[in-house]
Parts: sequence; C-alpha cells; structure tokens
Amino acid sequence: MTSAHHVPGSVPPPPEASSQGPRAVPGVPPQGPPVQGTLDDLGTPLAEVTFVVVDLETTGGSPAESAITEIGAVKVRGGEHLGDFGTLVDPGGPIPPFITALTGITTQMVVAAPRIERVLPAFLEFARGSVLVAHNAPFDIGFLKAACAKLEYAWPSFPVVDTVDLARRVMTRDEVPNHKLATLARYFRTATEPCHRALADAKATVDVLHGLIERLGSFGVTSLEELKGFAKAPTPEQRRKRHLAENVPSAPGVYLFEDADGEILYVGKSTDLRTRVRSYFTGSETRWRAREMVGLAERVRTIVCATGLEAEVRELRLIAEHKPRYNRRSKFPERAIWLKLTAEPFPRLSIVRECRDDGAVYLGPLSSSRQAEEAKAAVHEAIPLRQCTQRLSLRLVEQGKGRVCALAEIGRCGAPCVGHEDQDEYAEHADAARAVMQGDVRPVVAAARLRIARLAAEYRYEEAAAQRDRLAAFVRAAARGQRLAALARLPQVVAARPAFDGGWELSVVRYGRLAAAGTVPPRAAPRPYVDALIATAETVLPGAGGAPGAMTGAGGTGAEEMECVLRWMDGPGVRLVEVEGEWTCPAHGAESLRGWIDNAYAAVDPSER
Repeated sequence: MTSAHHVPGSVPPPPEASSQGPRAVPGVPPQGPPVQGTLDDLGTPLAEVTFVVVDLETTGGSPAESAITEIGAVKVRGGEHLGDFGTLVDPGGPIPPFITALTGITTQMVVAAPRIERVLPAFLEFARGSVLVAHNAPFDIGFLKAACAKLEYAWPSFPVVDTVDLARRVMTRDEVPNHKLATLARYFRTATEPCHRALADAKATVDVLHGLIERLGSFGVTSLEELKGFAKAPTPEQRRKRHLAENVPSAPGVYLFEDADGEILYVGKSTDLRTRVRSYFTGSETRWRAREMVGLAERVRTIVCATGLEAEVRELRLIAEHKPRYNRRSKFPERAIWLKLTAEPFPRLSIVRECRDDGAVYLGPLSSSRQAEEAKAAVHEAIPLRQCTQRLSLRLVEQGKGRVCALAEIGRCGAPCVGHEDQDEYAEHADAARAVMQGDVRPVVAAARLRIARLAAEYRYEEAAAQRDRLAAFVRAAARGQRLAALARLPQVVAARPAFDGGWELSVVRYGRLAAAGTVPPRAAPRPYVDALIATAETVLPGAGGAPGAMTGAGGTGAEEMECVLRWMDGPGVRLVEVEGEWTCPAHGAESLRGWIDNAYAAVDPSER
C-alpha cells in the first residue's frame, strides 16, 4: 500500500473521484457547490444607500462674502421618500435686489426666520449617516462647510455626489444642450419644476438623480463605491490620448492644446510642463470642460521659458492673441473697466471699457462694473460733479437748452446745464476730481469718513456700511491704478530674484512690459548675464498721453502683465539691479490707505462683507 506525501507550501492533490460524491476532509465542515459572487459583494448597493439631496439659496456666489437664505433637503432610499427639511434662514442683513428677483425671497420674508446658528445643527442631524447630493455640489457644500467653520463645528465626513458631474458623463449633447438643473428637469420630466427655491429645487434634483442612476446601470455602476468613482475616472478619450504628453519636457513654460486643424483650444502654464500636461490624461483632471477639450485635442505644443514669470506673461499674451475657446480667464483683457473724467467744457464721470489718448483722466483698470460704480459714487459724494449723461457744450448752456435734473433741485449739483455755474466755477470741481484720480485721495477719504461717522452716530449702520464699501472700492481701485502707473512710467527696471538651485532669475521690464527674462547659474558672476539680457531685451515704446503703453499695450494685457511683474518683485529676496527713472507713488495716494481699508474689513463678519 502506498501513501502520498504533501510537501509544505505546495498544492495538495485533489481527492480521488468517487461515485458517492466528494470525499469529506476530516476537521473541515462539508461545503456546498461553488457560487459565483455578485456585484453587490463589491460595495454598498445603491438601493440600500440613504441619499440626502440638498439645495441652498444665498445672498451671493461666495461663502466668504455671502450668507445662506434658505435650506431645502429631501431624504430618499431605494426610491422611497423618507423625509423633507426646509426652512428660510435669516442672513443677518438685507437681501440684494437681484437675488430677490431671482428667488422671490425678500428681506421681509427672512426677518423672522431662524439664524444659521439654529438651522445648521438641525440640518446636520437630518443628514447624519447619509450621502449628500447636490446639483453643482461645490457651491452648496462650500457654503455648508463655511457655515460649520464659522460656528466651529467639525464638518462630518459626508460622501458627496454631484449630479452635474454625473450628467456630464452619461448625457450627450444631442440629448441636452447643457447640464443646468432646469434643462435636466425638463428632460427627465420631474414631478417638481425647479424655481430657485431650495426645497422645490431639491425635489427636482431627486428625480434627476433617479434618472441618472437608471442610466448608470448600463455603465456597470451598481454600488456607492462605483458611483463615487465614476465621475472622477478618466474618460476613454483621456486614456487614448496619453501619448500626447510623451515628449513634453520637465521645465517651466507654456503649453498649447491644438485640434486637428491647428486651432488652439487651450493655453496654460506650469513650472513643470511634463507633470502638468500629463495630469490632463488622468482621473485627477475632473473639470468637464478640460475633459471635453482633451477629446478634441490632437497635439500639445510647448514653449519652454527661462522663468516662471516669463511663462505667466507668455500665457497672458497667447490667450489675448488667440482667444482659445476653452480658456475662460483673460480672454478679453482689452475690455478692462475704467472710470473716466471726460474731456469737455463741463466734465463728468463715466464708466468706459477703453482707455484712449483723448485728454481725459482715467482711473483704473477696475476689477468689475460694481467696483467702478462704487468708486464713482465715492467721488460724487466728495465732489459735486454733474451726474447727468447729456453732453453740455458752451453753446447749449448759453442758449439755456439744458435740462435740470433732480440732483440740482436738492442742491447736490451746481446745475451748469442751465447756467447756474459758469465754466470757470465748474472747472474748480473738475480740477478737484482730476487731482483725486491722479494722486491725492484725501478729499474722498475725508468726505466718506465724515458720512460714515454721522450715519453710525444715528444708528444707521447699513447705510454706514454702504459708505464704507464705496470708500473701499475707490481706495483699492486708486491704489491699483497708481501702483501700475508708477511701473508703467519707468523706461527700464532690471530685477533679480533668488532661484531654487542657488542661482538667480533675471527680468528686464520696460514701461511695465516684460522685455526679457533669463537666469544666472549658481556661483556665476551675475553682471555679464545682466548685460547680455539687457542687450537682447525687447524694445518697448512709452504710452501716449495719459494712457501708458503697458496699461493698454499689445494685446491689451498690460495691466494684468504688470500685476504679474509686481507680484514677482514682491517675492522674498528680490534685488533691484537697475532702475531708470523715478519709481514713486503719490505722497497722498491710495497705496498708503490700502492696509487701513484691509484692516477695517478684517474685523467684519465674513457674511457682511
């Protein structure tokens, strides 16, 4: 009789076949026939997941500057409705008119509503243990996280699902033109129509979520884990085009995505081109516009730059020149906003989008139309310039054909339109406004502070805050304009900044425009490199009149380019090698007040800024 020996670590021989079935192994319970695992074994089935679909209404778009006015949420599991949560929230201040027009929520409606301090704990309890769902989740979740941080609550580790991301993956352009909630609600025929009210929009999002989950089945998504990873996984197009990043160098520079016809789709910059370009073909790139762009791209072209500053400036110039369809930032820098004191017999303030050499005085560029309106109002509070839009010629005034406005009737305007002020008298106001816009901001600051103090003494705090915002807008705009104008006046500045490898980064700036960039190797004598860079730098001509060339220069990128240069010069260890001309800001300019304004806002509650 022979016996088989099992070698440790090897696979034991199978039991001998028997007509009486498998042979039992001593000490091991009998096992049934093998069963194939199901997809449900891979994670939590979607039918067992509790979703809380949430929607917020707010006073604005930024959690740092706005507050929640309404929270609506619906809890569902397996298609079953489990509960609703809905309440108005007192934001602690007035609701802007455009928000009221959009949502129908008025200041009177929220006066008696609970504050977020009472609402947030109740909502967190309602949503505990669930998966949060929102349409454009970064917006709603951002406000909720900001509220938790303000109230010193730890943000629960909610899994988050964004129905916008899901819709972008499973809906085609032939089915829906965009992925807005109203569009998807019409497509899925939701029982509730979204109307910019929190609970109604949350109910509509529930139906959209269910419609999207039905479609996810065809992609093999049946569990929560697969759902969370589905929207973030690289698309087939991203995987297929990874070869486009193969020959990209590891150096600072600019990259350009181009389609088959050579059209530039997108321009970007990076201190490491290879790492940045490769990220477009992985799951780390979650922006749907970037994914769509990768699907159209057929090649990636790179421009290696000497320094990060050169890459940043080249990116601005290329975007302004080609206006790629997938770039949102800086596509139209020539459309900057300016506050203009017109050149006419009776000058007035006007908000324009072009800075010309027409004898007028310009303040700017300003960051937005709202900032321009606030700055304009601050000047009007201090100087009685006419605010009417009619063009007043001397002949029109002499003939008495001007129209008297309401401001003249209440003494806020000298009424030059009907001859109550002659040209010489009105010129004093125009000269004062010109001095304020060109350097001495003290009259505007003094008038604003006087009004703020008076309103605060009368307990009219909302009006005082409005005056504060006007003053802040003016000071920031004036400081920016004066700082840029000072750089734009300099024929040449040569600066050096320490590099990471122990050498130096060099920049030659002429009239605010980056004319050359280079580097000095470690332990090398810098002067020969500086001289060579100056000799090969671009020739830049000064601007004409009151519009410095760099402010409105080639491609219209002047102001943004100068801000890049100034940020670079503000870096640690920067040395000024050469300065041609006088680099100064006005003695009584706005730059000295910018820190004062920032400190005043630092003590303000973020929801009231």
